[in-house]
Amino acid sequence: MNRELLQVYQAQPSRDGDGVKINRIGGAQMNRVLDPFLMIDEINSDFAADYMGGFPEHPHRGFETITYMKAGRMRHRDHMGNEGVIGPGDVQWMTAGRGVLHSEMPEQEKGLMHGFQLWLNLPAVDKLKPAAYCDIRSGEIPCHRDKTGSEVRVIAGEIGTEGKSLSGCLPAMVTRPLLLDVSVAPEEEIILDVGDYEQVLVFVYAGASTELKLKHLGVYGSGEKLALRAAEQGFEALVLSGTALREPIAQYGPFVMNHHEEIEQAIRDFQQGTLLMSSPA
Repeated sequence: MNRELLQVYQAQPSRDGDGVKINRIGGAQMNRVLDPFLMIDEINSDFAADYMGGFPEHPHRGFETITYMKAGRMRHRDHMGNEGVIGPGDVQWMTAGRGVLHSEMPEQEKGLMHGFQLWLNLPAVDKLKPAAYCDIRSGEIPCHRDKTGSEVRVIAGEIGTEGKSLSGCLPAMVTRPLLLDVSVAPEEEIILDVGDYEQVLVFVYAGASTELKLKHLGVYGSGEKLALRAAEQGFEALVLSGTALREPIAQYGPFVMNHHEEIEQAIRDFQQGTLLMSSPA
C-alpha cells in the first residue's frame, strides 16, 4: 500500500542571521509534525542583497544542522578551527552537541544562491556530546537516475527504487535520519521504498507534484512505498524522515534542550564562556 498524503503545510517567508531572506517551516507548532527534525529553511534568490549578510558568528547547543547547497557557496568557520566551503550538491553535517560557535557566510556564484539548512534534534542523552562536523562532497552522494530522467540523491538513510538499494555515507544515528533530494520528470512518477518510518515529509522546492504545490510540505503516513507523480512541469523536492524522539522540547534561539532550566544553563554557559567546554561544568 502506498503512503497517503495526510497534511499539507505552507513555508512562510522570514528573515534570519544578518537579514537573510528565507522560506521556513518550523516553530513550536510544527515540532510534533517534524520530529525528529526541528526546522527546514530555504534560501533561494538571484539578488545578493537578499542573503550576503549571511550568518555571522553565533552559538548552538543541543541539536545538529544540515546545510545542503544547490547553487552558490557557503563558507563555514567555527571555534574548533574548522573552515571550509561547500558548493552546489555539497552537504555539511554539524553536530553542535554541548556547544559550537560558528559562522556561515554566503559566497555568490553569478548572483545565484540556493540552499537549505535543516535542524535535526538530538536525544536528551546526546545533547551535551562533543561538537563535530563533516563535509560531504557532491560526488560522494549516491545517486540513481531512471530512464525517464527522474533522479534521487541519498544524503542520509537508505532507500530502494527500481530494484536498487542506495545508502547515504553517514554512520548510523539514533534518530535514523532520512534525507533525499528527488527530481521527477514532467508527468512521470517515482516510487521509493523508504522503509518502516511512521511518516515521511516531502518539501517541494521547484515545480509541483500532482498533490503538492511549490513551497508545500506534505506529510505522508505509513505504508510500503512512497509514490510521487509530477505535474506537467516536473518537480524537485526534499524527502525526509526519521525516528521520532517524542521528548519535550525547550528552545531559545540557537539552543534546543528538553527543559527550560537547561536553556537557562546554556545561556549562563554562553555568557560565562563555558558553553564550549568538552564536558558539563
